[in-house]
Amino acid sequence: MTEHISPLAVVTGASSGIGRELANEFARNGFDLLVVAEDDGIAEAAQDLEARGSAVTAVRTDLATFDGVEELFDVIRAGRTPDVLAVNAGVGVAGRFPDNDLAAELRLVGLNVTSAVHLTRLVLPLMIERGGGRVLFTSSITATAPGPYHATYAASKAFLYSFSEAVRHELRETGVRVTALLPGPTDTAFFERAGMEDTRLGAMENKDDPAEVARQGFQALMAGKDHVVAGSLKNKVQSAAAKVMPEKAKAKLRAGLTEPGSAKE
Repeated sequence: MTEHISPLAVVTGASSGIGRELANEFARNGFDLLVVAEDDGIAEAAQDLEARGSAVTAVRTDLATFDGVEELFDVIRAGRTPDVLAVNAGVGVAGRFPDNDLAAELRLVGLNVTSAVHLTRLVLPLMIERGGGRVLFTSSITATAPGPYHATYAASKAFLYSFSEAVRHELRETGVRVTALLPGPTDTAFFERAGMEDTRLGAMENKDDPAEVARQGFQALMAGKDHVVAGSLKNKVQSAAAKVMPEKAKAKLRAGLTEPGSAKE
Protein backbone atom coordinates (compact mmCIF):
# COMPACT_ATOMS: atom_id res chain seq x y z
CA MET A 1 0.00 0.00 0.00
CA THR A 2 1.44 3.38 -1.04
CA GLU A 3 1.88 5.83 1.82
CA HIS A 4 -0.05 9.06 1.38
CA ILE A 5 2.16 12.14 1.31
CA SER A 6 0.49 15.46 1.93
CA PRO A 7 1.28 18.34 -0.44
CA LEU A 8 3.73 20.93 0.85
CA ALA A 9 3.22 24.71 0.93
CA VAL A 10 5.93 27.25 1.69
CA VAL A 11 4.47 30.47 3.10
CA THR A 12 6.60 33.55 3.76
CA GLY A 13 5.53 36.24 6.21
CA ALA A 14 3.50 33.57 8.00
CA SER A 15 3.74 34.82 11.60
CA SER A 16 0.79 37.22 11.32
CA GLY A 17 -1.76 38.85 9.07
CA ILE A 18 -2.65 37.48 5.65
CA GLY A 19 0.40 35.19 5.67
CA ARG A 20 -0.69 33.46 8.84
CA GLU A 21 -4.21 33.06 7.51
CA LEU A 22 -2.85 31.63 4.25
CA ALA A 23 -0.90 29.08 6.28
CA ASN A 24 -4.10 28.25 8.20
CA GLU A 25 -5.97 27.82 4.93
CA PHE A 26 -3.35 25.43 3.55
CA ALA A 27 -3.42 23.46 6.80
CA ARG A 28 -7.22 23.18 6.66
CA ASN A 29 -6.88 21.76 3.17
CA GLY A 30 -4.42 19.02 4.05
CA PHE A 31 -1.07 20.64 3.30
CA ASP A 32 2.12 20.25 5.26
CA LEU A 33 3.87 23.57 5.76
CA LEU A 34 7.18 25.33 5.76
CA VAL A 35 6.46 28.71 7.35
CA VAL A 36 8.85 31.63 7.35
CA ALA A 37 9.17 35.00 9.10
CA GLU A 38 11.85 37.12 10.70
CA ASP A 39 10.16 37.47 14.11
CA ASP A 40 9.73 34.99 16.94
CA GLY A 41 5.98 34.85 16.28
CA ILE A 42 6.73 32.20 13.67
CA ALA A 43 7.27 29.61 16.42
CA GLU A 44 3.80 30.24 17.86
CA ALA A 45 2.28 30.10 14.37
CA ALA A 46 3.99 26.74 13.76
CA GLN A 47 2.59 25.33 17.00
CA ASP A 48 -0.94 26.40 16.06
CA LEU A 49 -0.59 24.82 12.63
CA GLU A 50 0.74 21.58 14.08
CA ALA A 51 -2.33 21.47 16.33
CA ARG A 52 -4.39 21.34 13.14
CA GLY A 53 -2.61 18.13 12.19
CA SER A 54 -0.11 19.44 9.66
CA ALA A 55 3.59 18.62 9.65
CA VAL A 56 5.23 22.02 10.05
CA THR A 57 8.76 23.33 9.69
CA ALA A 58 9.40 26.88 10.91
CA VAL A 59 12.27 29.00 9.59
CA ARG A 60 13.12 32.29 11.25
CA THR A 61 15.18 34.35 8.85
CA ASP A 62 15.32 37.86 7.39
CA LEU A 63 14.21 37.61 3.77
CA ALA A 64 15.10 41.25 3.19
CA THR A 65 18.71 40.03 2.94
CA PHE A 66 20.40 37.87 0.32
CA ASP A 67 21.63 35.47 2.99
CA GLY A 68 18.15 35.13 4.46
CA VAL A 69 16.70 33.96 1.14
CA GLU A 70 19.60 31.56 0.63
CA GLU A 71 19.09 30.16 4.14
CA LEU A 72 15.44 29.48 3.38
CA PHE A 73 16.28 27.84 0.07
CA ASP A 74 18.82 25.58 1.77
CA VAL A 75 15.95 24.25 3.91
CA ILE A 76 13.70 23.83 0.86
CA ARG A 77 16.39 22.08 -1.16
CA ALA A 78 17.16 19.69 1.69
CA GLY A 79 13.54 18.51 1.73
CA ARG A 80 10.99 17.95 -1.02
CA THR A 81 9.97 20.28 -3.80
CA PRO A 82 7.06 22.45 -2.65
CA ASP A 83 3.70 22.03 -4.30
CA VAL A 84 2.96 25.68 -3.48
CA LEU A 85 5.14 28.72 -2.87
CA ALA A 86 3.21 31.62 -1.31
CA VAL A 87 5.35 34.74 -1.59
CA ASN A 88 3.64 36.90 0.99
CA ALA A 89 6.27 38.63 3.15
CA GLY A 90 6.21 42.40 2.85
CA VAL A 91 6.43 45.71 4.70
CA GLY A 92 5.22 49.26 4.16
CA VAL A 93 6.80 52.67 4.69
CA ALA A 94 4.52 55.69 4.95
CA GLY A 95 5.19 59.38 4.44
CA ARG A 96 6.49 61.80 1.85
CA PHE A 97 9.20 59.93 -0.03
CA PRO A 98 11.96 62.60 0.18
CA ASP A 99 11.47 62.77 3.94
CA ASN A 100 11.50 59.04 4.60
CA ASP A 101 14.44 57.08 5.94
CA LEU A 102 16.44 55.75 2.99
CA ALA A 103 17.42 52.56 4.78
CA ALA A 104 13.76 51.79 5.47
CA GLU A 105 12.84 52.38 1.83
CA LEU A 106 15.66 50.15 0.59
CA ARG A 107 14.71 47.45 3.07
CA LEU A 108 11.17 47.56 1.70
CA VAL A 109 12.49 47.03 -1.82
CA GLY A 110 14.74 44.24 -0.54
CA LEU A 111 11.85 42.36 1.07
CA ASN A 112 8.90 43.14 -1.19
CA VAL A 113 10.72 42.95 -4.53
CA THR A 114 14.25 41.56 -4.43
CA SER A 115 13.48 38.62 -2.16
CA ALA A 116 10.42 37.71 -4.24
CA VAL A 117 12.55 37.58 -7.40
CA HIS A 118 15.38 35.77 -5.63
CA LEU A 119 13.23 33.10 -3.98
CA THR A 120 11.03 32.33 -6.97
CA ARG A 121 14.05 32.13 -9.26
CA LEU A 122 15.50 29.46 -6.96
CA VAL A 123 12.29 27.47 -6.47
CA LEU A 124 10.75 27.57 -9.95
CA PRO A 125 13.34 25.29 -11.62
CA LEU A 126 12.51 22.62 -9.02
CA MET A 127 8.81 22.86 -9.88
CA ILE A 128 9.48 22.90 -13.61
CA GLU A 129 11.70 19.83 -13.36
CA ARG A 130 8.91 18.01 -11.50
CA GLY A 131 6.34 19.17 -14.02
CA GLY A 132 4.02 21.09 -11.73
CA GLY A 133 3.50 23.52 -8.89
CA ARG A 134 1.74 26.72 -7.93
CA VAL A 135 3.05 30.15 -6.92
CA LEU A 136 0.96 32.78 -5.15
CA PHE A 137 2.20 36.37 -4.93
CA THR A 138 0.53 38.68 -2.41
CA SER A 139 0.25 41.94 -4.31
CA SER A 140 -2.38 44.55 -3.41
CA ILE A 141 -5.24 46.54 -4.86
CA THR A 142 -2.85 49.48 -4.60
CA ALA A 143 -0.92 47.88 -7.46
CA THR A 144 -3.58 49.33 -9.77
CA ALA A 145 -2.80 52.98 -8.94
CA PRO A 146 0.11 55.24 -7.95
CA GLY A 147 0.47 55.46 -4.17
CA PRO A 148 1.44 58.91 -2.88
CA TYR A 149 2.69 58.83 0.73
CA HIS A 150 3.52 55.14 0.41
CA ALA A 151 5.10 55.43 -3.01
CA THR A 152 7.68 52.66 -2.75
CA TYR A 153 5.19 50.22 -1.25
CA ALA A 154 2.64 50.82 -4.00
CA ALA A 155 5.33 50.49 -6.65
CA SER A 156 6.54 47.24 -5.10
CA LYS A 157 3.03 45.78 -5.26
CA ALA A 158 2.66 46.91 -8.88
CA PHE A 159 5.94 45.14 -9.60
CA LEU A 160 4.66 41.91 -8.04
CA TYR A 161 1.42 42.03 -10.02
CA SER A 162 3.23 42.61 -13.32
CA PHE A 163 5.92 40.06 -12.48
CA SER A 164 3.30 37.45 -11.59
CA GLU A 165 1.38 37.88 -14.85
CA ALA A 166 4.55 37.80 -16.94
CA VAL A 167 6.03 34.71 -15.32
CA ARG A 168 2.65 33.00 -15.53
CA HIS A 169 2.71 33.45 -19.31
CA GLU A 170 6.28 32.16 -19.58
CA LEU A 171 5.37 29.02 -17.63
CA ARG A 172 2.09 28.24 -19.40
CA GLU A 173 3.38 24.93 -20.85
CA THR A 174 5.32 23.73 -17.79
CA GLY A 175 2.51 22.68 -15.46
CA VAL A 176 3.40 25.51 -13.05
CA ARG A 177 0.62 28.03 -12.37
CA VAL A 178 1.10 31.55 -11.00
CA THR A 179 -1.57 33.64 -9.27
CA ALA A 180 -1.55 37.19 -7.88
CA LEU A 181 -3.60 37.99 -4.78
CA LEU A 182 -4.79 41.62 -4.65
CA PRO A 183 -6.37 42.40 -1.27
CA GLY A 184 -7.75 45.78 -0.30
CA PRO A 185 -7.48 47.33 3.18
CA THR A 186 -7.31 44.34 5.52
CA ASP A 187 -7.62 44.14 9.30
CA THR A 188 -3.99 43.35 10.14
CA ALA A 189 -1.12 45.09 11.91
CA PHE A 190 0.15 46.43 8.56
CA PHE A 191 -1.09 50.00 9.03
CA GLU A 192 0.43 50.27 12.51
CA ARG A 193 3.76 48.88 11.36
CA ALA A 194 3.83 51.10 8.29
CA GLY A 195 3.03 54.23 10.31
CA MET A 196 -0.31 54.79 8.56
CA GLU A 197 -2.67 54.88 11.55
CA ASP A 198 -3.28 58.63 11.12
CA THR A 199 -4.38 58.26 7.49
CA ARG A 200 -7.96 57.89 6.26
CA LEU A 201 -7.02 54.49 4.87
CA GLY A 202 -5.46 53.30 8.11
CA ALA A 203 -8.36 54.59 10.24
CA MET A 204 -10.98 53.07 7.95
CA GLU A 205 -13.51 50.87 9.74
CA ASN A 206 -14.78 47.58 8.37
CA LYS A 207 -11.51 46.52 6.85
CA ASP A 208 -11.55 43.09 5.23
CA ASP A 209 -11.08 39.94 7.29
CA PRO A 210 -7.62 38.46 6.59
CA ALA A 211 -9.04 34.93 6.89
CA GLU A 212 -11.54 35.67 4.10
CA VAL A 213 -8.82 37.27 1.97
CA ALA A 214 -6.69 34.15 2.45
CA ARG A 215 -9.61 31.87 1.59
CA GLN A 216 -10.25 33.73 -1.65
CA GLY A 217 -6.55 33.67 -2.49
CA PHE A 218 -6.35 29.93 -1.86
CA GLN A 219 -9.40 29.25 -4.00
CA ALA A 220 -8.06 31.33 -6.89
CA LEU A 221 -4.68 29.63 -6.65
CA MET A 222 -6.13 26.13 -6.70
CA ALA A 223 -8.47 27.08 -9.56
CA GLY A 224 -5.47 28.24 -11.59
CA LYS A 225 -6.64 31.84 -11.94
CA ASP A 226 -4.15 34.50 -12.94
CA HIS A 227 -5.28 36.90 -10.19
CA VAL A 228 -8.01 37.63 -7.69
CA VAL A 229 -9.15 40.94 -6.24
CA ALA A 230 -9.96 39.70 -2.74
CA GLY A 231 -12.15 41.10 -0.01
CA SER A 232 -15.20 43.30 -0.33
CA LEU A 233 -17.06 44.46 -3.42
CA LYS A 234 -15.53 47.94 -3.11
CA ASN A 235 -12.12 46.47 -3.96
CA LYS A 236 -13.47 45.02 -7.19
CA VAL A 237 -15.11 48.36 -8.05
CA GLN A 238 -11.83 50.17 -7.38
CA SER A 239 -9.93 47.71 -9.56
CA ALA A 240 -12.39 48.15 -12.42
CA ALA A 241 -12.32 51.95 -12.12
CA ALA A 242 -8.52 51.95 -12.17
CA LYS A 243 -8.57 50.52 -15.68
CA VAL A 244 -10.19 53.65 -17.12
CA MET A 245 -8.98 56.48 -14.86
CA PRO A 246 -5.89 58.54 -15.79
CA GLU A 247 -2.85 57.94 -13.59
CA LYS A 248 -2.88 61.56 -12.39
CA ALA A 249 -6.48 61.22 -11.21
CA LYS A 250 -5.76 57.91 -9.50
CA ALA A 251 -2.76 59.41 -7.69
CA LYS A 252 -4.87 62.33 -6.42
CA LEU A 253 -7.64 60.01 -5.26
CA ARG A 254 -5.20 57.71 -3.47
CA ALA A 255 -3.41 60.64 -1.83
CA GLY A 256 -6.65 61.64 -0.15
CA LEU A 257 -6.60 58.30 1.65
CA THR A 258 -2.91 57.98 2.45
CA GLU A 259 -1.70 61.51 3.28
CA PRO A 260 -0.42 61.69 6.86
CA GLY A 261 -2.99 63.31 9.13
CA SER A 262 -5.87 62.76 6.71
CA ALA A 263 -7.77 60.66 9.27
CA LYS A 264 -8.46 63.87 11.22
CA GLU A 265 -9.91 65.75 8.26
